[in-house]
Amino acid sequence: MGNESNTNVPDFILVGLTDSEVVRPVLFVLFLLIYLITVLGNAGMILIIHLDLQLHTPMYFFLTHLSFLDLSYSTVITPKTLENLLVSNKYISFSGCFTQMFFFSFLGVTEFFFLSSMAYDRYVAICNPLNYTIVMSMRLCRALITGSYMISFTESFVNTVYMNSLLFCKSNVIYHFFCDITPVLALSCTNTHDTEIMIYFFGTFNVLVSFITISVSYACVLSTILKIHSTSGKHKAFSTCASHLLGVTIYYSTAIFIYLKPKKSYSLGRDQVASVFYTMVIPMLNPIIYSLRNKEVKNALLRVMQKRESTRQLK
Repeated sequence: MGNESNTNVPDFILVGLTDSEVVRPVLFVLFLLIYLITVLGNAGMILIIHLDLQLHTPMYFFLTHLSFLDLSYSTVITPKTLENLLVSNKYISFSGCFTQMFFFSFLGVTEFFFLSSMAYDRYVAICNPLNYTIVMSMRLCRALITGSYMISFTESFVNTVYMNSLLFCKSNVIYHFFCDITPVLALSCTNTHDTEIMIYFFGTFNVLVSFITISVSYACVLSTILKIHSTSGKHKAFSTCASHLLGVTIYYSTAIFIYLKPKKSYSLGRDQVASVFYTMVIPMLNPIIYSLRNKEVKNALLRVMQKRESTRQLK
């Protein structure tokens, strides 16, 4: 994606998280552990859902794609971060930087729409349970997933093309540990106002559309739950939404804190800490959130393990 005619900067230098020789090995071990848990957790979630037929439902169809998204999302950022913690020269090529920026944006925006689709699924399951299988057909589920990918791809491609067209002729030092939009914009020596407006517009659109969808869905869900007379019925209904609500709260609060603010309010230390949580910790937490609070996933894991043990004994 690099355009040499638009820059005399052949590559960028990532400042990273710290220059301390004492702290860097500690962060490397910590982030490596987080990444391994992320890979095992999300890949395990995908495998369990694939192997257990009882989980072949719309909710787990969305959860499979969410796990794939988190796995990919973390892989875009974490390996390069781990590498930079081991080396003194934290270079990243011009094309590599914009490729990382594209996939980071693409996967991040897609997750907004996935969470919205999952909220709609919970709305239909609780507010219209008799017609759940008819409304939430696999055709609709695939359309929601495909639409999420297409919209996110288009927005991220346009953003990256506009960013790539900027002139970078000042410093090539990115004050971050990966190629995020805000710190890269700060390096441009041309007027970035139009680009900032476009990126801010897309970001606000994504947050508002998905937030409104989730808010309306759960407003209807709450109204329906309050009409349930039995305490056990209310608890069961709430439990089906608790994991998703927790995931939404964590993801949205972090994303809004980082991105829906002017470029001038960017703070290296504060934003780096938030970005670590956003890019590494949340992808690790999602499979934990959706599995530990979900009896169906736990039971599915037991069934898969028992089936594997039975197969082994027969051999």
